[in-house]
Amino acid sequence: MSAQLAQYLLSGLTVGAIYALVALGFAIIYNASHVINFAQGEFVMIGGMATVALANAGLPLLLAVPVAVLAAAAVGLALEKFAVEPARGASVVTLIIITIGASILLRGLATLVWDKNLHALKPFSGDKPIELAGATILPQSLWVLGVTLAIVLLLGWFFSRTLIGKAMLATSHNPLAAQLCGVNVRFVLLLSFGLSAALGAIAGILIAPITLTSWDVGVMLGLKGFAAAILGGLGSGAGAVLGGLLLGIAESLGAGYLSSAYKDAIAFVIILAVLFFLPSGLLGKKSAERV
Repeated sequence: MSAQLAQYLLSGLTVGAIYALVALGFAIIYNASHVINFAQGEFVMIGGMATVALANAGLPLLLAVPVAVLAAAAVGLALEKFAVEPARGASVVTLIIITIGASILLRGLATLVWDKNLHALKPFSGDKPIELAGATILPQSLWVLGVTLAIVLLLGWFFSRTLIGKAMLATSHNPLAAQLCGVNVRFVLLLSFGLSAALGAIAGILIAPITLTSWDVGVMLGLKGFAAAILGGLGSGAGAVLGGLLLGIAESLGAGYLSSAYKDAIAFVIILAVLFFLPSGLLGKKSAERV
């Protein structure tokens, strides 16, 4: 493997891990409610911007990060409670429009609470590049990959070993049957929004030291996460991770060997290709579902 290819792959895996976290948020909410939450990218923005603001206020990073994640989770809970729940029974398209409206509102509020400038967050453990297989990787990229792996393993344990996780899985398969078995479906939906928001916030915090953060950073990251979810199979957790990594690598290789001008277009080309030739995604359910 050439050093150049190794560099592209490492860069692709780093950004792909971020896409995977965002895609997981899409998958969790879609499974619970069959709603595509287009405000997911704003949770990424809130995580990064809140951490920067708290760190600048003098709060240690070890405290700023969990506070920012909790703040984003609270916004996710509020979104479900005050916007999605009152529209219960509405069409899926109506609910999607509500999330788009929430996305616009959150971006507007972010400009009022913070500003429209780009902000940098200090790397967690220095910024001296590490040589690996002839390529170089930033220590922050190792944080991105390591935390993403830990979250994937933790979610796997949560959904397979805990009662609440199993209740969320049961609701995703058959909400009515789960409710008849005593599962509080409303609580599951509320929890799914909070968990999704927390995942988005973590993604925003991890990537901020590498790409900077701002009030509108979530727009493109949200769309890329959605593309990853579509590629892997909307509603599939494993598919979200696989789709995110594949999309990140495809973007990196495309920017490296073709042109960086095509970097953002690659995600949308992949969405169109998957919808035309593989509507259920790589690991999605093969049966037709209402979208």
